[in-house]
Amino acid sequence: MAGANDILIKPIITEKMTQAGDDFNQYGFIVSQQANKIQIRKAVEEMYGVTVEAVNTMRYRGKSRSRYTRAGIIQGKEPSYKKAVVTLMEGDTIDFYSNI
Repeated sequence: MAGANDILIKPIITEKMTQAGDDFNQYGFIVSQQANKIQIRKAVEEMYGVTVEAVNTMRYRGKSRSRYTRAGIIQGKEPSYKKAVVTLMEGDTIDFYSNI
């Protein structure tokens, strides 16, 4: 079984997720595409020492991008990823800024 570092890739720190953390005690993570909700729950509980109430996951398909340059049109693709929104029990919090 994969460890917490293999499942949780990075936290999502945006204005929208910070507001959700303050209002609804929800925190977002970019996770491995093979991870399921049970593995994500265990990884968050192990890494941050909190109790997880619910896990919602969503998969994002990579967008196509094109750029017009002097050399011509350059086309590429952003990577696909999986996002998890974790709801914690009342009273638990995660502080992403503590080890900066």
